[in-house]
Amino acid sequence: MAIRPTWKGYLKVSLVTIPVRVYPATESSATISFNQLHAECQTRIQQKKWCPSCEREITSAEVVKGYEFEKGRWVVIADEDVAKVRAESTKVINLVQFAGAGAIDPMYVDKTYYLAPEGPMANDAYAVMRDGMRDHTGIGKMAIHGREYLVAIRPHKQGLVMHTLHHAAEIRTIDQIDELREVRGQVAPAEAKLASQVIQSLEGPLDLRDYQDEYQQGLRQIIEAKIAGEEIAMPEESTPPKVVDLMEALRRSLDSVSQGKKKTAKVDEPAAAKAKKVAEGPKAVAARGTAKKRKAS
Repeated sequence: MAIRPTWKGYLKVSLVTIPVRVYPATESSATISFNQLHAECQTRIQQKKWCPSCEREITSAEVVKGYEFEKGRWVVIADEDVAKVRAESTKVINLVQFAGAGAIDPMYVDKTYYLAPEGPMANDAYAVMRDGMRDHTGIGKMAIHGREYLVAIRPHKQGLVMHTLHHAAEIRTIDQIDELREVRGQVAPAEAKLASQVIQSLEGPLDLRDYQDEYQQGLRQIIEAKIAGEEIAMPEESTPPKVVDLMEALRRSLDSVSQGKKKTAKVDEPAAAKAKKVAEGPKAVAARGTAKKRKAS
């Protein structure tokens, strides 16, 4: 199924304006969701609005927005009040600043979208701007449905990617976490060196496609089994061992990784030898075998 654009407008950089479409880059439908049912008859329940003061159900027409400015005291905000600060949907993503490719802390990223040129006439300008933005990230704003969003746009493969960003006021600072205030600022060089060796032993090329959502897969298996009238056995829970001696745990981690790599090398060895024989050809293999027999005699 083709992905449908969620927004159409223009990407503006100084005096350059490019017609673009915005497509969601993530797929929420891959996550299994559940509905709430009445256990007795398995009918989907309804969520109703109830006023505990009037002790009756109310309609949506009777609901207003309220802001609690003091405990138990509210001020009513009407749609007309919100409209006074509503951002105008100009259909323009206006990039006003550029920074280095790694300038955006991942903590600020909210959602991710693809930007595509709208129409053949926009292709060339889009491609030129994409290549001009290599190693850079553009920062700007856009307005959708009356709300203003802070965005970052960067090149990605043959296109452009847009991230909606949290504002700085939405990010909690790390010093608000009480437990982190007691964490040591510096550790012993020997501890840091051994920890670094463990990390380096696990280092390798990253491909996130190698990691599957095992929770969702397990849920799907359970659902399919329940539909078929079958039951899946509950897996045994394993409790991680408590770390008593940190240095000993790091050394054992390093040893286990080394042993694992040796086993992998041994498994791969026959395949490599077979490939070598194929490459050399049967005559070379036979000649090497004859030479070994002569040497033995």
